[in-house]
Parts: sequence; structure tokens; C-alpha cells
Amino acid sequence: MRKSVVAIVGRPNVGKSTIFNRLVGERISIVEDIPGVTRDRIYAQAEWLTTTFNLIDTGGIEIGDEPLLVQMRQQAEIAIDEADVIIFLLNGKEGITAADEEVAKMLFKSNKPVVLAVNKIDNPEMRDEIYEYYSLGFGEPFPISGAHGLGLGDMLDEVVKHFPNNEIEEVKDDTIYFSLIGRPNVGKSSLVNALLNEERVIVSDIEGTTRDAIDTHLHKEDQDYVIIDTAGMRKRGKVYETTEKYSVLRALKAIERSDVVLVLIDAETGIREQDKKIAGYAHDAGRAIIIVVNKWDTVESNEKAIKEFETKVRSHFQFLDYAPLVFLSAKTKKRLHTLLPAINLASENHAKRVPTNVLNDVVMDAIAMNPTPTVKGRRLKVLYATQVSVKPPSFVVFVNEPELMHFSYERFLENKIRDAFGFVGSPIKIFARRRQ
Repeated sequence: MRKSVVAIVGRPNVGKSTIFNRLVGERISIVEDIPGVTRDRIYAQAEWLTTTFNLIDTGGIEIGDEPLLVQMRQQAEIAIDEADVIIFLLNGKEGITAADEEVAKMLFKSNKPVVLAVNKIDNPEMRDEIYEYYSLGFGEPFPISGAHGLGLGDMLDEVVKHFPNNEIEEVKDDTIYFSLIGRPNVGKSSLVNALLNEERVIVSDIEGTTRDAIDTHLHKEDQDYVIIDTAGMRKRGKVYETTEKYSVLRALKAIERSDVVLVLIDAETGIREQDKKIAGYAHDAGRAIIIVVNKWDTVESNEKAIKEFETKVRSHFQFLDYAPLVFLSAKTKKRLHTLLPAINLASENHAKRVPTNVLNDVVMDAIAMNPTPTVKGRRLKVLYATQVSVKPPSFVVFVNEPELMHFSYERFLENKIRDAFGFVGSPIKIFARRRQ
């Protein structure tokens, strides 16, 4: 099930950032922020009661100043198109302005559910002053205070009511879902087309769960795949190409439903900060990852060049040291045959389960080789370990005192587990727990 998307929209200085921070930053049973490698503040994962959703902030929609008008409108239009529900935020201390009415016109054209929230209603006496906001035509206005956290629960109750049914089609258990993510123009669409045209593969298109996106079914060598489209947005192409931060949100929709994520890098333009940002979300989500260096036909292609580029990738993506690299050209289909086997291996490792007795043999051998550390006279004692889940493979190590498990020793155990069982392409998680 994909998460619904909520956008906070309004003119400048109505308190959008305050509301955003309040919903994602404080423990009022609403949210937990997603830890990215380099997190973009425009996006966060939020939770209200039992429902998790994606929340995006937008720049204020400025009316009148032409350069700002273009920039702000572009950002707001993208957020509106991405959203399932829109929170239209107004400043309760200023009343309805001409700029508010302009924003309202934009929202009417979107045909999206709109929840009207009037901010800066800091005391009960001010609630009687919000009736003028009915005139905007979005139904009941919700009085809230971002500064004090008042009224947010009622507003979120209304927001959640409008979430669509995001159930996805059931497919065979052995089907591998994979998506292609990356900056604009790294060759995502070209690579999808190259895969689909390869040796008369069996292809059928079905409607996906994300608006304007298509899930493509691919069958090859007795394996079923679903390629999750990350393009999604095809209207006003130049807007989306120039506003790269929103590519993160579109990528997140695909990551949520993937078993394997292909992080595409342009061999011609090299590695950018945005590549690391997007890859970081896939890593945080615990998905299997393959780094795909596309457009390899545009650079000098030999073993030396591959090793040099791989060294550069590893230095930039140190947190993805488990992810294999695949060098190819979607345009010429050079080395394309190496991609699906890499996807199969990563998916297999992502779902791999290790017997407890074999796991403990490896862990105890590792401890014998490198004894547990001592902190202030207390020594960490590892009692036993067990795998508790897959996708990603997750292990609980039962110890005497969890706080004695230093990150470096946890990393040492992870490396030993990888040496013994592989897990190429898949992250693994280790949790230290006190035995009850």
C-alpha cells in the first residue's frame, strides 16, 4: 500500500513552515521524521493515529512580482499535482486577501480534496472570527494554531477522511518489484524501454496506484517482474525538470512499493548531490539497491575506466557499500544483459533467511576472533543472535547491556555476517536487545 500525499499550500507568511514543523517535529502522536542521508526539508513522513502519510511543504504563492510569481507557482503546482489531499492554510489575523483568493482559484481547478485551515487562532475568543472563510467555498474552516498546536487533531481527522483507497493489485509471491530512481535525464525511461524490447519479452500494462503512472509487467527466463514507473508527472515537463527537489517525492512513491531499487547515475555528467539524496531514501527504507551507471557508451569504456569510476562511486556512496554496480548503456544496450541477474540476486538476498544455529556459529566465531569491547570496566557479553525478519534481513543480538554495543562492533558483526552469507545488494539491520 502506498502512502497518501498531503500538501500544505498558501500564500507567504501564513505559517506553512510552522505547521509543517509542528506536524513532523514534535511528539504529539502525529509524526516521526524519516532519517535521510541528506534530508530535504520539503518532505517528511507523518503519522496521525494509525495512518501514515507523506507531507510536503511549499513555498508561498506570491502574487504580483513576476519572477517570484513564476517560481512560487511552479513549486505550488507540482505539490498540488502530487497531492491526494491539500491543506489550504490562511492567516486568521489578516482575513481573506486577494492573494488568498488567487490561491483558491488554483485549488478549485485542481479538483482535489481541500481542507481549509485558518492559522494563528491562538485563543478561543478568536474562533468566532473565522466564519468569513466559508465564503471561499471549501466548506468548514478549521481554526488552528501552529505556534501552540491547537486544533491540529480536528484538522488531521478531516484530512485522513479524504485519503484514497491505496490498495494495490495482488500478484504472484515470486514477482520482483523494481523501480528506477535518479535525477531527471539520467536515462530512466530509456532503460525501461531497452528492457521491454529485449528479446521479445512478454509485456502487459496495467493501471498503477500512482496517478499518471503505469506499472509494467515483464516476464523473462521464468521470472516475473513489475517495473514501477517513477516518472508519474508528465504535464508541464520543463517545470518538473527544473524543480529537482520534487523528484525526491516522486521517487519515494516508487521506493515504497519496490523490492529492488535501481539508483541511476549518468556516466557523462557524473555524481551529483541529488543522487546521494535519492539513494539515501531507498537505503533508509531498507530496500535492496543496485547502482546503475548509465550512458556508459558516452565515456571511455575499458576495465581501467570502470575501476576508476567505481572508486569514485564508493567514495560518494559509502553508506551503500553493499550495493553492486552495473555499468551499461540503455541507448546501445551494451552490458544490458547484466542487469536482470543483478536484480534477481539482490531480491534473493533481500528475502534471505539464515538458520539460527548457523548464525550463532558465525557470531561466536567472530567474537572469538575479535573479543567484545569493555566500557568503564564493563564488558559486552553476546548471548545469542537470531534473525527476526526479512526485506530487509534483520537480526536481534541478545546481550547483557545494550548500551555497551558500540557502533563499530555492530559494524564488525555485520561485516562477518556478510562474509558468511553474502547479502549482496541488500541492507541488513542489527538490533542489540537485553535478554529478558
